[in-house]
Amino acid sequence: MITPAAIVSTAAIAALGILCVALLITVWRVIAGPSLPDRILALDMLTGIAIGFIAVVAVRTGFSLYIDIAIALGLVGFLATVAFARFVLSRGQVGDTGPGAQRRSE
Repeated sequence: MITPAAIVSTAAIAALGILCVALLITVWRVIAGPSLPDRILALDMLTGIAIGFIAVVAVRTGFSLYIDIAIALGLVGFLATVAFARFVLSRGQVGDTGPGAQRRSE
């Protein structure tokens, strides 16, 4: 007979496997990203994947402190993404055609 604990355990193992595949694909995008904004988005995705890992471990162990850690990681990841985006905007991109592009190049 299948128990609820067995279903949760099997789902957690499957989720960890899927998250591992997502982690590998995202690390590849960070390394081989064609541009800086692509790498920034991949780093943001890595934060989301790490939160997923923490959530799955919290469900498997029943230790609720992991949820607080995941929330803190989400906040730090969001602030890091905003900081990287501001850096990219202040630096300007090659081939930028926005309204301020000509002012920066003059």
